[in-house]
Amino acid sequence: MHAALLPTGNVVFVDKIETWTHLMLPNGYPAYSSIYNPSTQDLRPLRLDPTVANGLDSIRYLDATGQQSGWLEPGNRLSSNRWYPSAQVMSDGSVFVASGSLNAGDITVHANNNPTYEILDSKGVTSGRSIAMEILVRNQPYWLYPFLHLLKDGTLFVFVSRQSQVFDVASGKVIKELPDLQGFYRTYPNGGGSVLLPMSKLDDFTPSIMICGGGQTQGLDSPSEDSCGIIQPMSDQPSWSYTSMPDHRVMVEGINLLDGTILWLNGAHIGAEGFGLADNPAFDALIYNPKTGQWAKSGSSTIARLYHSVALLLIDGTVLVSGSNPNEMPLHDDELVPNNQYRKFPTEFRNEIWTPPYLQGEKAKQRPTEIKLAEKRLRPGQEFTLTLKPARPLAAIDIVLHTNGFVTHGVHMGQVMYHLEQSGWTELTSGVVQVKAKIPGILLAPGPYFVYVMANGVPGAGQPVTVHYGDEE
Repeated sequence: MHAALLPTGNVVFVDKIETWTHLMLPNGYPAYSSIYNPSTQDLRPLRLDPTVANGLDSIRYLDATGQQSGWLEPGNRLSSNRWYPSAQVMSDGSVFVASGSLNAGDITVHANNNPTYEILDSKGVTSGRSIAMEILVRNQPYWLYPFLHLLKDGTLFVFVSRQSQVFDVASGKVIKELPDLQGFYRTYPNGGGSVLLPMSKLDDFTPSIMICGGGQTQGLDSPSEDSCGIIQPMSDQPSWSYTSMPDHRVMVEGINLLDGTILWLNGAHIGAEGFGLADNPAFDALIYNPKTGQWAKSGSSTIARLYHSVALLLIDGTVLVSGSNPNEMPLHDDELVPNNQYRKFPTEFRNEIWTPPYLQGEKAKQRPTEIKLAEKRLRPGQEFTLTLKPARPLAAIDIVLHTNGFVTHGVHMGQVMYHLEQSGWTELTSGVVQVKAKIPGILLAPGPYFVYVMANGVPGAGQPVTVHYGDEE
């Protein structure tokens, strides 16, 4: 399962090829992709070419409004096959694509693997070169879906297995090797989760990266990891500090919440990524507070969210939780076999909404409304004006720039959050207030984001904006 939040507030889903789904295309075939409206529950199928022979190197496009009837496939391809790669938009709009399998075969056989990277331009056209990357080579077979984070100087944090480095994409050189993260393996097939923690002007937008969970081996009996490491890769002497989740998890994923805390959820307590390879689902939602270093449980689900689950922040500030397809082909509840690990858990078609503490109880009635931005296309370092109508007299305000990026297999590619610089508010008329905020003057990935207003700790609806560096459309 893959998911992304569109500027419209809708969510696009992409799944693997299935023998059936609840959603059908007009031609009668199962839909492998859809547009979902969380407000109305409307679900619209998207046409997607399911040709596996082309899927390993294909590049597909979807208009950001999601108004197309299907994905566009103009014919340009990656320079080599990449099953389960990671991607990060760079500050110049190019896309760094790394790792992947040549044929989706046994990852312990090095001949099946593609431990290289390539660069796509801002239109998704490859440079045509697949370049060997040593950190990928030496960490096989625990090297698919590496964690990538764009740093404020335009360099890239790369994490594979238990190793990490700061990499300069422009020169193709390693800037610094970082200490190993203790514990089990952290990337596929024993994936944990990685989050670039929220940043602000108070800490000079210094990046801190938190990695949680993982596992020992790709097997049903693999123990999972409870430890989390936090590192500041741009510091003079980077080192990992450690905390522990309240329980052990593999396939756990982290989401930046609008109050600056981190939600960790989904996954299993035992096993690994793959079909029929996990058991003892993790049902509890966990919140980590980076300021206090404290953990708290925040609700539980009754739905197993195992392999191919996703979660992302919606424009209303809640979190959509979806997916779980630990079977090679879909299974109904009445087809399950409790003692057969390959038929123990159903293919999950239900969505859930997890509500953060900042929207629970009476707070749900205290959202700011009538939020308007003077500009929707913003440059790094640019000041902009917005207005809003708070539900109560203002005592505190926070303006947040947030993007989920693209989510799959617990990897949130491009997720980032900034508390924007601002100097308070000015009262206008009819209960409306005005705020001036500033986009961070650092190297950001251009593209779609959302601006959220937190009035007295309660968010209004996210407002779509585009971060850009020029006048191009």
